[in-house]
Amino acid sequence: MAIKIKRAYEKSASDGESLFLVDRLWPRGIRKNELGNVEWVREAAPSAQLRKWFRHDPRKWHGFISRYFKELDERPEAWRKILEAAKKENVILLYGAKDTEHNQAVALKGYLEKKLGHYVNLR
Repeated sequence: MAIKIKRAYEKSASDGESLFLVDRLWPRGIRKNELGNVEWVREAAPSAQLRKWFRHDPRKWHGFISRYFKELDERPEAWRKILEAAKKENVILLYGAKDTEHNQAVALKGYLEKKLGHYVNLR
């Protein structure tokens, strides 16, 4: 099975895939019913402190990944549901950030793929 990422603002069908919103905050301008059958897993998002430190600054990307992975290691209950779904079906991680390369969904995808035993290179 595969883990994919997608901006919450992109519209598309998700037949046979589990959708997880992995933002701490609900994306601006989107009503909850617009995302369909999505599960909001805000606990899997970076802490408010880490999010404020990072501010989607690409120069802080490697530090962000390191700190975020440490947070995830300390809170396996936050991401376990996503991992279990990914073992059975395709999963889409939704996020709201404008930066499509440096965001928590990209990092979380890499983290979960490592847990699944897939090779990932985030650097």
